[in-house]
Amino acid sequence: MADNDEDLYDEFGNYIGPDLDSSSEEDSSSDDESDASSRGGAQGDDDVASDVSDDNKQLVEHDGMGEEEATAAPSNAIVLHEDKVHYPSASEVYGEGVRTAVLDEDAMDIDVPIIEPPKTKTFSFVHEKAEEVGTTTTSTTKDKNDEGGEDLVSDSYLATTLLMNETTVTRRCVALAGHLHHGKTTFVDLLLEQTKTNIDAFGPRAALESHNSNAGGSAAGGGGGGGGGPRYTDTLKAEHYRQMSIKSTPITLPLPDLRGKCHALTMIDCPGHTHFHDETVASFKAADGAVIAIDALEGIMMHTEMCIRQAISDGLPIVLVITKVDRLILECKLPPNDLYYKLRHLIDSVNALIQNNTIVVTQKHGAIRRAGYPKLSPDRGNVAFSSGMHGWCFTLDGFANMYLDNAGGEDGLGKHLTPQEFAKRLWGDTYLNAETGLFERRPPTSSSKRTFVEYILEPLYKIYTACLGEKEDVVSKTLRSVGVLLSRDQLRSSARPLLRAACRRFFGVNCGYVDMIVRHIPSPAAAARGKVARCYTGPLDSPVATSMIKCDPRGPLMIHCVKLYAAPDGQSFSTFGRIYSGTIKPGDRVKVLGEAYSPDDDEDMALATVSTVSIPRGRRRTEVTMARAGNWVLLDGVDANISKTATITGAGSGSAFVDSEHNVQIFSPLKFPQAGGEAVMKLAVEPLNPAELPKMVEGLRRISKSYPMARTRVEESGEHVLFGTGELYLDCVMHDLRHVYSDIEVKVADPVVGFRETVVETSSLKCFAETANKRNKLTLIAEPLDDGLAEKLEAGKVNLNWDNKKVGRYFQTNYDWDLLSSRSVWAFGPSPTHGTNILMDDTLPSEVDKSVLSTCKSSIVQGFQWAMREGPLCEEPVRSTKIKILDAIFADKPIHRGGGQIIPTAR
Repeated sequence: MADNDEDLYDEFGNYIGPDLDSSSEEDSSSDDESDASSRGGAQGDDDVASDVSDDNKQLVEHDGMGEEEATAAPSNAIVLHEDKVHYPSASEVYGEGVRTAVLDEDAMDIDVPIIEPPKTKTFSFVHEKAEEVGTTTTSTTKDKNDEGGEDLVSDSYLATTLLMNETTVTRRCVALAGHLHHGKTTFVDLLLEQTKTNIDAFGPRAALESHNSNAGGSAAGGGGGGGGGPRYTDTLKAEHYRQMSIKSTPITLPLPDLRGKCHALTMIDCPGHTHFHDETVASFKAADGAVIAIDALEGIMMHTEMCIRQAISDGLPIVLVITKVDRLILECKLPPNDLYYKLRHLIDSVNALIQNNTIVVTQKHGAIRRAGYPKLSPDRGNVAFSSGMHGWCFTLDGFANMYLDNAGGEDGLGKHLTPQEFAKRLWGDTYLNAETGLFERRPPTSSSKRTFVEYILEPLYKIYTACLGEKEDVVSKTLRSVGVLLSRDQLRSSARPLLRAACRRFFGVNCGYVDMIVRHIPSPAAAARGKVARCYTGPLDSPVATSMIKCDPRGPLMIHCVKLYAAPDGQSFSTFGRIYSGTIKPGDRVKVLGEAYSPDDDEDMALATVSTVSIPRGRRRTEVTMARAGNWVLLDGVDANISKTATITGAGSGSAFVDSEHNVQIFSPLKFPQAGGEAVMKLAVEPLNPAELPKMVEGLRRISKSYPMARTRVEESGEHVLFGTGELYLDCVMHDLRHVYSDIEVKVADPVVGFRETVVETSSLKCFAETANKRNKLTLIAEPLDDGLAEKLEAGKVNLNWDNKKVGRYFQTNYDWDLLSSRSVWAFGPSPTHGTNILMDDTLPSEVDKSVLSTCKSSIVQGFQWAMREGPLCEEPVRSTKIKILDAIFADKPIHRGGGQIIPTAR
């Protein structure tokens, strides 16, 4: 390196000499001089060069860059690495006024996608969008794969003519209940077939494919399982997976009676498992009658008894449907006469069960009679027979009407008997004398057969025998002998479709079931008085109660909400209820009164706006512009403040206005005396990820809304405990918590049964407690109840609404109580009506001022029920305990013995 170069570089080799811009400027100036000389020799090319430069300038400006920027010469300046700019800045790209942020690391979790895909929950078959029905137009966006065929009656006619008229004569609201796998859902499918134009698309093929794929049954047997048809009212995928109903599902069907008059039959299909009895209780609160379905082979089962007792407790009329009669033919292979005895024994057993659970009324002259509930008998028209698997159902009235229309002239019966008279002769020990043509109570000959066997069972046996074991020509000949004509394609079909078609032709499509419901189940207006008396907590002589008893569509709005159904997205709920009075429309402003509401304390009250009003149709719903009194409706937009049940009343003026002198009371909450009163199995839950605790808490809140008997509690340790009726119930609850309502992983502990506290012997010491102001003192003693008394109280066998003498007589007669003790019962606890503990006043008038004690009675009773609800050992309910008040000292001034002092002291 030369000496002069050493001055230009430091010891590390970095250039430290003069700025190099001067050399570059000299080079540029020399270049300019050479360009000028060249331009002087080429004047002819100036025009062309200027044109080209103009074009280039336009192109450059079009690209958003200036001419100087586009033609800037490259620089030879040395730029440090940290000063180099490889990409344009955000302001250059996006312009001025744009705020940019630079993050050193990703703030999102690695498991969270940058663009989250849309989530679609598929736990339900319910259509997300309801069908809109106006006055003249009807939406036809239906899923024909679910229902098979078009409706015979349009939605517009159903909504505007049958349901929205002011009279309720053409409406019936019933609950279909029974034991597990007794054919309730399949029976609803059978009724749904009658509302479709293409029955074959809904019935035989769907039943065959569904039964073979799900239940794996035989070719013709009904079986004891839950498969066998589309199961249209099983709206949850979990129900199809488990082959059982989990939720009660309402459905409205337009069905004709034997005269062809159309009725709007609103049914609610209730689950059959005993763990889901709470769904049945909620359904009965909205229904006007109960249809009890019983398997002809299995007979009366546990949940059958529970449903009958619940219907009697709610005062609902009962009709009977004996399902799966084909099992007696195909599985038991009973002869026709034995099948008749089996059916007769089953009906007698149901009547005995009803009579044993009805209230005994003692008249003045000593006679004893049973209140209500007529005898169930086919000849009275309140018993039907069916086989949902093979598509037939009939009542004696329906069969008599069909027989006399088709073949009555051949034997002369149609000339002398009406269908009603003939139906009464088709049951019991009734025989037809072939010589005289008269019906007799005794068999004319030894070979004579009862009319039920001769006219109904023997033709039915011929159909089953021919369709299941004979050739085509023999089947055709046999079916012709009983008046059944089938096409050649039907005769060549497999056993079950053939049997289904033959039975449908023999019994007819119109089976008489609608006539049975219309005749024995009252209309909403006729049943309103009894429903209001049992459900409404306010006085029955108030204007609100009077309007509900009249079922007045112009009266104040009163809706009893008994159930909440989750929306297809699992985020909101549709409120299911019965309109007792008034008219509801979309957009109405309403008051939602919770279970803890009272006129003195309106904390549990909220205002809401009804977004939609719909008619329940099973897997779909039909939106309407209004709904009148006497209907079942689904309301959207009012569920935010509802925990279990609620009362909805109007919040505006006009028809929904109630004056302040007659405050609106609520409908009574649901009670479950037949299911033990409350859920007894508990399960501790916690989220797998502790950060997802708020999601789990919100999911538990939705679980409590969806399941009537489920409840949650937070222990002192912070543990969340879920209560249910059994392991199956809790399994369904946990499925919904994980996959429907919270979408999180939840850890669970082993399920355990809830505890109950009690006493085993009389207290050895008198227990006393003083109030906080030291002016009142209560002395009590505890002892066990008599054996079996707690079960009687829990079943509602004793009612404190009886007069004092009747209550005393009951305890004296059944448990040998003395007169003073039997007439000193104050209250039951923790439930006022079905509590298993008794509070008694065992004080003496000479020691305690009874007048002062009576003024504090309500406060003492509240403290007693509080103590029985949360016992002293582990805050669990107390059972089978008798609490006696031995002494009471009260302050002279009422202000010193108020409820705030007495209630915690009594507890």
